[in-house]
Amino acid sequence: MDSLDNHVKSVFMNFDITQPNHALKDALMRKINQKTKPVGALGLLESIALQVGLVQQTLSPQLMNPTILVFAGDHGIADAGVSPYPQTVTAQMVYNFLQGGAAINVFARQNNIRLRVIDAGVNHDFSAHPDLTHAKIGYGTVNFLRRAAMTVAQCEQALSTGASLAREEVAYGANVLAFGEMGIGNTSSASCLMRVLCDLPLDQCVGRGTGLDDAGLAKKQAILSDALHFHQLGADKPMQVLATFGGFEIAMMVGAMLGAAEQGAILLIDGFIATSALLVAYKLQPDILNYAVFTHCSGEAGHRCLLEYLNAKPLLDVGLRLGEGTGAVLAYPLVLAAVSFLNEMASFESAGVSESTCGTESVGA
Repeated sequence: MDSLDNHVKSVFMNFDITQPNHALKDALMRKINQKTKPVGALGLLESIALQVGLVQQTLSPQLMNPTILVFAGDHGIADAGVSPYPQTVTAQMVYNFLQGGAAINVFARQNNIRLRVIDAGVNHDFSAHPDLTHAKIGYGTVNFLRRAAMTVAQCEQALSTGASLAREEVAYGANVLAFGEMGIGNTSSASCLMRVLCDLPLDQCVGRGTGLDDAGLAKKQAILSDALHFHQLGADKPMQVLATFGGFEIAMMVGAMLGAAEQGAILLIDGFIATSALLVAYKLQPDILNYAVFTHCSGEAGHRCLLEYLNAKPLLDVGLRLGEGTGAVLAYPLVLAAVSFLNEMASFESAGVSESTCGTESVGA
């Protein structure tokens, strides 16, 4: 597996993901602080306005053609009994997405966000559909109890495909991309990625997923502990960890996040699974965090610890644990509001409003 880590990491180190130029930071902070409000009164919206302005390198940023990419893939670890749902639900939910009946469809329509579904590795053959991208790496990953979930070639293909898909969306005019997923068993993959890459105790990383009872949760923890002990991987080889424990949809998300950030897009990061993909991308390219907006804190155990590890401040905390990108889409209006107040809200000078005479601290200080 060392060949995977060395080869693929060298490929992805070629991504031009850098920290945005901070020369504009003072001007952006002045514009934010001169709005007709007390300094800091808009909370995280002020931080988001500053972040988007820096990414786009302008005092008047714009969010264009928001798009959500929902990646679907099956997991061999599901055969071990880590989920109360059968693997067939993955394909059934993809059909639900395509028919417009899932939560993500409802919320995407509500917020005028384009939805694109990607078959990254579902154990099913889908017919052509205008909203479905056929990018299948395989018919689900291998059960990672005693073997790596995917091969070197499969991992590289998933990463490359994801990057290409994100670049396509940016080329079509999207400068803000959200990421969602569907895959029975994928909380197990995310838990193992988090356990190894964050070096946290397993019990802080494993939750009930799609609704395990206490006995099911204990079984899931035992299965994942067995797999982690068998593979004995360290945090210094993120690509090897991804290939061993990841899913095709997670690996494709990693590539898509890297590809989108390279193109200067804002990344709307959903819940536990999407954040685990961002974790891998961060281990490869730490500056990707400058492009990531963490949209919510999931009700899935482990996500809060993962957000803390990344020093992330989520916009929402309303107990969501559905996945699909639902939290990212629900939080988009707040990101849009951050850009709108920066562009449209009056300043003290333009409104003829007296400023405070007290000392102030800026949002980015």
